[in-house]
Amino acid sequence: MDQETFIYQDSAPYPPIEVCGPNLVYAAEMLSNIGSCNSEMSAVSLYFYNSLISKEPYAQIAECFQHIMIVEMHHLDMYGQLAYRLGADPRLWSYSGRRASYWSPGCNQYPCQLEPLLRNAIKGENEAIMKYRRQAERIKDENIVAILNRIILDEKCHIHIFDQLYRTYVLDRGGQES
Repeated sequence: MDQETFIYQDSAPYPPIEVCGPNLVYAAEMLSNIGSCNSEMSAVSLYFYNSLISKEPYAQIAECFQHIMIVEMHHLDMYGQLAYRLGADPRLWSYSGRRASYWSPGCNQYPCQLEPLLRNAIKGENEAIMKYRRQAERIKDENIVAILNRIILDEKCHIHIFDQLYRTYVLDRGGQES
């Protein structure tokens, strides 16, 4: 499998980071995207870990996780900027009602075997897409909706990559790790 063939982010341009005005309800949604267990911070930290443990003997997989992690860091930054412009303090936290909860690496599962590691990454990307779609349906600020929909395109690219890696390294090898 040629590393050059992977596309880590969609070719569509990112919309500008703009909001119609302060909105603490929308801000809480963006904080959830940066600091909840189903968040960009969780993806960044997990993909960092995955790149470290897969480096030997799967250098290509480690490199894919590194590239995808960089795209997820861009998403993290965009959501943080949105939260700030909407009137929130963009810390790595989220709200449940009026109670703030800081993000924790304990949010992640850390499988060490290749098959569950890739399945976990696919599951996380699918959960992010579902979350962003729900938010895009509820949020009435077209600027935020455009950003959510653009980020979904990247998450779909990531699923495609993880699916290809899964097929190549798990299915084609009969589930045997080298």
